[in-house]
Order: sequence, then C-alpha cells, then structure tokens
Amino acid sequence: MSSTQARTSFWMATTFAAILLTLIFTAHAQQRGGVTKEQLAKRSTTEQELESVAIIERKVMVPMRDGKRMATDIYRPKDTSKKYPIIFVRTPYNFNFWDVRNGAPRDMATELAAVKRGYAYVEMNERGHFFSEGIYDILGAPLTDGTDAISWMSSRAWSNGKVGTIGCSSTAEWQMGVAAQGNPAFAAMIPQGFGAGVGRVAPYFEQGNWYRGGAVQMLFISWIYGEQNEVRPMFPPNASQGDLIRASKMFDLAPQMPPVDWSQALTHLPEMDIIKAVDGPHGIFADRAEVSSGGAMIKRAPNDAAWYRGGLWHDNMTINVPGFWFMSWYDVSVGPNLAAYNYVRKTARPEIAKEQYAVIAPTLHCGYKRATENTVVGERSMGDARLDYDELTYGWFDHFLKGEDNGILQKMPRVRYFTMGINKWQSADTWPPAGAQPMTLYFSSGGKANSLSGDGALSTAAPSTDQPDAFTYDPMNPVPSYGGNVCCTGNAVTGGAFDQRKQEARPDILVYTSEPLQEPIEASGPIGVTLHVSSDAKDTDFTVKLIDVYPDGTAYNLDETIQRLRYRNGYDKPLAWLESGRIYKVVLQPMTTSNYFPAGHRIRIEVSSSNFPRFDRNLNTGGNNYDEAKGVVAHNAVHHSTEYASAVTLTVLKR
Repeated sequence: MSSTQARTSFWMATTFAAILLTLIFTAHAQQRGGVTKEQLAKRSTTEQELESVAIIERKVMVPMRDGKRMATDIYRPKDTSKKYPIIFVRTPYNFNFWDVRNGAPRDMATELAAVKRGYAYVEMNERGHFFSEGIYDILGAPLTDGTDAISWMSSRAWSNGKVGTIGCSSTAEWQMGVAAQGNPAFAAMIPQGFGAGVGRVAPYFEQGNWYRGGAVQMLFISWIYGEQNEVRPMFPPNASQGDLIRASKMFDLAPQMPPVDWSQALTHLPEMDIIKAVDGPHGIFADRAEVSSGGAMIKRAPNDAAWYRGGLWHDNMTINVPGFWFMSWYDVSVGPNLAAYNYVRKTARPEIAKEQYAVIAPTLHCGYKRATENTVVGERSMGDARLDYDELTYGWFDHFLKGEDNGILQKMPRVRYFTMGINKWQSADTWPPAGAQPMTLYFSSGGKANSLSGDGALSTAAPSTDQPDAFTYDPMNPVPSYGGNVCCTGNAVTGGAFDQRKQEARPDILVYTSEPLQEPIEASGPIGVTLHVSSDAKDTDFTVKLIDVYPDGTAYNLDETIQRLRYRNGYDKPLAWLESGRIYKVVLQPMTTSNYFPAGHRIRIEVSSSNFPRFDRNLNTGGNNYDEAKGVVAHNAVHHSTEYASAVTLTVLKR
C-alpha cells in the first residue's frame, strides 16, 4: 500500500471513529451538563494568551531507547535568544490540549504560568497511554523511559540543560526511581502524594502502596479498571505530527469507562476476578501470565522479584537530586512518604541531603490546593490550611533551575507540617520534630473490650494478669471502612476524619480508651503498635485505628494500619502459619500523624480483623486469598498483661 493509500485509509478510520466518539462525548456532556459559555471563553482566552507568548509544539513523538515513542507537548518562551530551564510533567493522565467533548481548547493556565515565568513546560504521556506507544505497566514503567526523556529534552537547542519535575500521585511516583539513575540534567524534583512510587523503605514494605502489612490495598483495583488498556486505539507509526494534532481535535483517546458501583464491585470473590466481573479491560492486574512482565500483580507476594524490575524506588537506590516533598495526613501513604524523605536525607551526598524539604498538609490525596480558609476533611474542620504553593514551587525551581540567589532555602523550614487540633502550620528541622519523646499506653480490660460499651482501656502500666478480649471475625461480614487515609477507591470509601462511634457499636471491634488527658499533648511522629494475639485460624489479619476522642464523645480517626499474620516474621521470610491457642507477638507497620490532644480529650485505639474495602479481606484459610471464593470464620483475641504487653507508643511533644 502506498503512503497516500495508507493515509487515506487512516483518515477514513479516524473519521468514522471521530463520528462515533463525538456521539458518545456529546451524550456524556449532556448527561454531565457540559461546560458554561463563560468557561469556554476563559479557556479560549487562556489559549490565545499562550499562543501570544509561547512557541508551541504538540504531539512531538519522543523516541525511547527501544524505539517506542512518547507523545509530548512543549511550550516555551518566544524569545529564542535565550536558553530555558525545563519543568517536566510525565503522567498517565490526559493532557490533550483540546476539549473534544466541548469543541474548545482546555484551560492552559498551568502552561501559561510556566512560560510567563521563563520556563519551557514539557508534558509527556507515559508509555501505553493516549498517543504514547507501547504497553502500560503500572508500577513497572521502565526507569529508562524517564532517563531517556530527560536526556532528550535537556539536549534541545533551546534548553539550558536543567530539568525539574513536578506532579502529584501518578505524575509524581516515577520521579524518585528516575532521580536515582543519576542523570546529570535532572536538577530538582517536587514529588507530591508520591507513595505509590515507594517500593520498600524501612519499616515499610508496601511495593508502591500495593500492600500494607501484607494485605492488599484495594484502591488499585478500582484505579486499574480505568488505566490498564492493552487493547486501545493507536495510530500508525508514520502518522505525521500535523496528522496527530488534527486527530487530537477529533478525539483524545480518553477511555469512556462504564460507571461502576465500587462499594459493591469490590465485594466480589474471588478477588482476582473483580475487574472481570465488571467487564473491565484485561491487563496487568490479573491477566498476565508471562514471567517476563512480572505476571499478574494480584498474584505477586510482597517480595516478588517483579517489584524490583520496574519503576519503583527502593531503599537500595541513592537519590542525589534536591527534593521538595509534599505529603498529606489523610493520604494513603504518608508513613512511607516520610520514611522515604528521611532516608534520602540520611543517604544523599551531604550537600544534597541539605537540599531536602517537606510540606505535610492536613488534606486528602493531592488536595493541597483545595485547602480553604475553613478546610474540612471528612467531617473535621482543619481551619485555614492554605499555603501559596505556586510561590513555593516556583521559588524552588528559580533557585535550582535558573540559579537565582533568591534565598528560598533560607526562608523555608526543612519540614513544614500542619498540626490538626490546633489547626496551624508548624516548622521543624527534622521529622519527628526535635524534642519529641515516646509515650506508651498499654491495653487493658476485664476481658470485654468489645464495642464502645465495653471495658477496654489504655493506661500507663500493663495489667498484671491477662484477661484477653475475644471477638469473631467473619470475612463475609467485614468491618466496613469509614473515612480514613485513602485514595482512588471510587465511591467505595470516602476519605478523611469521621466520627467512628457508629462503627464502634460492632462487637468485632475492640475499643481501648484512655482517661481524659490532664495536660495537652501534641502527637507528631510515628505511632507504633505491638499486639499479642491468638487465633484458631491458620492465617488472619489484625487492624488498628488511632482516634482522637473529644469531650462530647466525638471520635475522629487519625490513621490506620493492618498486619496479615502470615507475614509477621517479615515479608522476605517463609510464610508463618498460626497454631490454635498459641499467643504471638505482632508489631504492626507504624501509623503517623500530627495531632494536638487538648486537656480533656482522650486517646483511643480500635482493634479488629478487617477494614474493608480499604484493605482486602483475609479469608482465613491460609490459601492464596486472591483466588478463593469462600472463607472461614476466625475466633481471634488480643492479650494484654505484663507478660503479653499489648501497647501503643505515640511520639509526643509537650506544648
């Protein structure tokens, strides 16, 4: 077939697809109400202003070392007498410049702001998404893609040779692994909400938030439903840049997924068939069998070799790039994020270790800029949690990418963290803050800590004798997740702080509460929990939740964790099954927070064996769990005495 025939065939196919997609998009826009004329006018105005100040190159296909090409949009100042530093955004998400549904340009305010501040702004879709070639592999994108992209753009004639990265969530998670590759052009990074890029960093072993304590964090199931796309529209490799730009005005390849009620869908068993049960696309979650790709993710163990072959950052990888790390208390990954930040400060070259800064906000995942003068997270008011993030991030880039002596590092604290309860930003040189000390509270009861009406207590000394608290865990009736430190679960879980008292009416939740505090304390740092437990099941889980109890009884959740007991001896150790009647010491992965407990407040710990669908259910059989459709009931118990000292240790500051 000649090139003319190929192009004709291509355009016939795309025209038909455009008509079909336009009908779909029109129906979708009508269903959602579309956008207002004012919004369209604003978008057009922004686009016009961008065109007046920027050289714009869209749908540039940047080659990787294996020949696959990544779709890239470039915006740079029109003054060609200068060279410019680059702000690089690489993402699996849609950044197409044209709003196909409404037939108008998208709001290009971010690109415009960067160009007006003297930067080239480069957006690239990850491999296997939208116009980029190849197959997408969540948590497994080649590190070489990021390195190749940085080398390519930093070598352009208009570049000053320095590249900085910014982005939240999946637009941040790749940054650490690529930073560890040592590309000399990688001059600074601003990862935000980046936990799914952290593979292993002591004491966490989450492999990119896939696990917590060995239990699967179910957020990825609903997220992957819309992201794994091995069968998707693709363009011929000889399609010209002009053809691709014109095509992107007809359709942007954004998948239109049927809506799913994830609160119901995630209950499906076996777990590996959840996406199949909602007629989702095949892909990396459950369908790949070939060893070369690491196989299906749901079948991997926490220490599977596949986790170490892709794009995750692990604590055997040294980062020597200045980092401005953004985290939030009600994100899914604040503990591993802080551990990664501390690890880089300890292991980077001395001059780079001094160039690591952190901000910890009281928001949900990537919710920094959504803070208001009365920021409400779930049901709890955090007060005014705003920061001028644009000035912070551009000040950072001006220093490291332009070489400006703007004093930004002298002005910023190493750690800027928001303390809930007093609702204010605070500063520290380290995390935890200097002067923080451990405070241990021990579990006790008369053997009836079940529910809020039970007799569970937290006290400064362990009880002399063991009166264990027993409860029944039925995986077919798990404790439902209510609020929490979550992300990306669709409509299954609403994140944030919620009054937990309605949950605490359940007899399968053990409730341990301190006496009212005589003096206020600030809990800022890790919260460790040690349990002594027993079960009649071969394997089971134990969950823990930290709660701030107000004088009127309102009980706001702060953080939560879980431990799958088969992994209690370590995630790289042989599976450890339980013997009925035997008592085991279990150390859970730590929680973390910054919360002010005024005098009169109480500290509460909830213990159960499920928090679903925040974490997947342990079916208690000792089997694979992911391929099982039936579970067994477990009779579990928490023991507490001087011999079996179950306790919580908070990191506190006296204020």
